[in-house]
Amino acid sequence: MNVSEGASKLRAAVDTFFNEEVLPRHRDWAAHVARHPGSPPFLAGLRARARERGLWNLWQPDRLSNRDYAPIAEITGRLPWASEVFNGQAPDVPNMIMLQHAATPAQKQRWLEPLLEGRIRSAFGMTEPDVASSDATNIATSLRRDGGEWVVNGRKWYITGGAHPDCAFVIVMGVSRPEASRTGRHSCVIVPMETPGLKVVRELRFLGWEDSIAPIAELEFRDVRVPLENLLGEEGEGFAAAQVRLGPARLHHCMRAIGTCEVLVELMMARAAERSTFGRTVIDYDATQHAIARSRIEINQARLLVLHTAERLDADGHHAAWRDVSMVKVAVPEMAQRVADRALQLFGAMGGSDDAPIHRAFAVARMLRIADGPDEVHLRQIFRAEPPARWRVADSPYITPGA
Repeated sequence: MNVSEGASKLRAAVDTFFNEEVLPRHRDWAAHVARHPGSPPFLAGLRARARERGLWNLWQPDRLSNRDYAPIAEITGRLPWASEVFNGQAPDVPNMIMLQHAATPAQKQRWLEPLLEGRIRSAFGMTEPDVASSDATNIATSLRRDGGEWVVNGRKWYITGGAHPDCAFVIVMGVSRPEASRTGRHSCVIVPMETPGLKVVRELRFLGWEDSIAPIAELEFRDVRVPLENLLGEEGEGFAAAQVRLGPARLHHCMRAIGTCEVLVELMMARAAERSTFGRTVIDYDATQHAIARSRIEINQARLLVLHTAERLDADGHHAAWRDVSMVKVAVPEMAQRVADRALQLFGAMGGSDDAPIHRAFAVARMLRIADGPDEVHLRQIFRAEPPARWRVADSPYITPGA
């Protein structure tokens, strides 16, 4: 699976920039976010230098295909904050993709252009605390027309980026056509964060992990009013618009997760070589070697599935590639959770501390098995696309009773 010459050069440039400018600042980044909200001051300079070198918004289809972007996303997955340097962070990238697809020219000028330039951040408000969001048609936040405005009422939670100090707006999915069909009831509206009635109730953690890149929020909407022109796309087509962002969002998460797992394997190799127990170096134990070898096998398998899915998405679009996206969405977080668990076991207590990136990798992988559709929903869809058997068991030519 070869990449284009241009993509290969970009990957090399990102790799060099990461190793020379991003990775050396990681300890500074960790020290800052441990004590302060928001990004550290030096990040703006890194972003400016990345942009000067043409390493900016590389996820855009007119820059790179999904297939060519995959190895670059892996590099940014080595650190939790590296994607920000290149303006490739979630949830802003899928939101930008959604805006490119569905926004009006005026909406693009007001919201998309500042995102592309990295001047603001954003969020996407879908999941709710009072309904089972694994079935997205349960979403109950109301969007009601009143004169020239939409009135929004409801509560959202686990909204990635919603608690970021630079979050300028949230794209809210809600019910605008209660009498319509299950998939035609919902619409999306753009709600600026400073709108009266919108409240950040609290910042949320997952398994004790706090997202320092896109802080997770619980949001309350109480008679929040926005102009009718803040409708994103057509009324009643909220699900169709959301699917445009979910395909790349799921795939990009998987690309980055593979980069994270590569770091964990490297750390396991170092830790095992440096520690001794019961008179032997830890790396000499079969259990250690098996844990690392299984991790290598699973990472390489997952990478091939990601690349295959990326190629399918490039060639055929989301509607044709949804099954591949679902398969990779299940397989990669499961793999990443297993690799992180092995690293945690090998590192012992240090693996669960903030000194190492292992517990974060575990928590993110576990969250991804729920976020953007839980495993069970994707597995159900994958199964439903499986063709029925051609024969009854007794009639199958592969069965040879009494032979």
